[in-house]
Order: sequence, then structure tokens, then C-alpha cells
Amino acid sequence: MTPGKEDRSAGGIRIDFHVHMGKYTFHKPWVTEWMKQTHPVGYEEYIERYDDPGAFEELLSAEGVDYACVLAELSHATTGLCTNEQVLGFCRGRSRLIPFCDVNPHLFNDLGDELRRKVETEGFRGLKLLPTYHHYYPNDQRMYPLYHAAQELDIPVLVHTGSSVFKGTRMKYGDPLHLDDVAVDFPRLNLVMAHAGRGFWYDRAFFLSKLHSNVYMEVSGLPPSKLLTYFPELDRLTEKVIFGSDWPGMPWIRRNMEAIGLLPLTAEGVENILGGNAARLLHL
Repeated sequence: MTPGKEDRSAGGIRIDFHVHMGKYTFHKPWVTEWMKQTHPVGYEEYIERYDDPGAFEELLSAEGVDYACVLAELSHATTGLCTNEQVLGFCRGRSRLIPFCDVNPHLFNDLGDELRRKVETEGFRGLKLLPTYHHYYPNDQRMYPLYHAAQELDIPVLVHTGSSVFKGTRMKYGDPLHLDDVAVDFPRLNLVMAHAGRGFWYDRAFFLSKLHSNVYMEVSGLPPSKLLTYFPELDRLTEKVIFGSDWPGMPWIRRNMEAIGLLPLTAEGVENILGGNAARLLHL
């Protein structure tokens, strides 16, 4: 611990808003190679072990996490395929694991009905969108029936913003500014910007979160020690910031929570980021 600083990461509810399954139906080779860089020893064994949901819950306990949002991903061309069915099966009967579906607009016709079915019939509790991987603008009118359904269902929508290291992604679709239209047109829809505009657009992500009551920043994939560099006024907006790890690509969950606990924020602000804000959106 840094001298003179108090770690306030222990305390209230702890939620990881951004977790992937370790084993996909398939990963593109460049994804597997990148993942191995964060697990230089025993990658295959690590992924195999935590493909068991009971073992994964034990990992969450060891890392100090109460709940984790597990994300489906239908990115055939860029990263790979983790089906909605996989995620639902992984989370079934596990109250600590919260399933988020992916409704890729290139794969489904009636987006609103598809989401209603996934939430009301299948039990998903959130939606993950990947515009940079699927190549569409978030404010495209064809997405509006999806947003309308999500607003009616009162589920959070997690949207990838900013950069990605994987081949085939297109940065232009990741500009948080495209979510301004969505936030205005769907004022009761909670929009969460995954990676908070990583790379080009930290300022836009921060301003949109400050401007719109229904827009939040999620900080997975960002070094906690850099958060005040990216967001110098973070202490003024802690009620709009949500913690995520991006596990297993970023496996240091507890370490990152502890690093946030050491930032010069109020105890309430740390509580908001590490779980309080997410708990409200998830109705926990």
C-alpha cells in the first residue's frame, strides 16, 4: 500500500460489470495469442478450470467480488463466438452470475422482439452491444426498436466504446458521441459505456456521463492508476462510474479494486464505483 494512503476497496457490495467466459465456442487466433500474453504460464489450464461456473464463483470470492455480469459475444468476424446459450447455461442457478445477451443487428431481424424474448423468457438481465466489432453506428435508426424494448424492460445496455486491439474492429463506430442521440431519445434507458471511450474519447465519455442522467462510464480495461489522468474531475462524477475487470483478459480483479480504493476519492465515491452504481442499474 502507498504510504499515507488508505485502501477503501473493502466494504460494501462489489460488482464486476464486465466479465467474459474463458472458453468461447471459438476464438480467432489473434485473440488467443493476446490472451496468452496476460497468462504467460498455464493459460489453457486456467481457462479450462474456470469454465466451470462453481470454480468461477470461488474465484470471485477469492477476488472479493459479490456479483459478476457475464457477457455473450457474437463477433464472428473479429474476435469469436460466445453464444447467448453458453452464457445462459453458465449462469443458470448461480445468483451471483448475471447474464448479459448480445443482439447483433446483422444476425437478427426483429431486434426488439428478440430482446424481449431473451429477457422475459430466457432470463437475461442486461444487453451487451459491440458496434466496433459488428460495424454499425449505435445511433443507427435500425437499433431503435432494440433500445425501445430495453427501456421498457428496464435493463442496462452496455456498449463497447473506444479502441480494441483485435483485427477487424473499426474505431469509427466506437465514438461515445453516437450515444448522445440514444440518450436523448430514450431518457429512461440506462446506457453504460464500456471502456469509457478508451483511447481517443475519454473527454467525450466523461462529458456525456455528466450531461445525461442515464449515461454511465464503465472503466474495464483502463489502468486504475491512470483514471485521474484520463478523467481529472473524476471525484465530481463518482455516481456515474462503474467498475469492470474485462476478465479473463485482465485477470487482476482484486488488485484493480484496491487501486481504485487508493485514489483520492471519498469513501462514498469508491463505494459507488465498486458496486453501488451497478447495483442500482441491476436492481440488486
